[in-house]
Amino acid sequence: MSAGTSSKAMWTDLASFFLRLSLGAGFLSAVADRLGVWGPAGTPSVAWGNFHNFLSYTAKLNPWSPASLVPVLGWAATLAETVVGIALTIGICTRAAGLVAGLLTLIFALSMTFVLGVHVPLNYGVFVYSAAAFLLACTAIDKWTLDVLFRKRRE
Repeated sequence: MSAGTSSKAMWTDLASFFLRLSLGAGFLSAVADRLGVWGPAGTPSVAWGNFHNFLSYTAKLNPWSPASLVPVLGWAATLAETVVGIALTIGICTRAAGLVAGLLTLIFALSMTFVLGVHVPLNYGVFVYSAAAFLLACTAIDKWTLDVLFRKRRE
């Protein structure tokens, strides 16, 4: 392998690592916000501040949904985002987690677009987040994952 190739591989590995951690932290931060970890509603940089406010936003983005289904949607999204956030952060099932992350954020972006207009998901980078997750799903897995550690142990 030439020096240029090894340098490119190193930068690709670092970029994949940073992308994986950024996506994972983003999901976990959103979950922390709706659980009030970052502070109550009204605190600067807090979107929801509690689960009730998050469910109100869930209802707003899903006007087709019966009111009785909104808590199910909210908890399902929260559970999925927690699992995906942890998986991405520690690097387990990285490609599958990237695919699920891409699908979750694409659904969120499309819901925002249909209900609030395209400028809202564009302003918050939701389409970029989705594209980044899909890219992670089809990119070589960085060497700082549990996936790589488990693969080495099997070999």
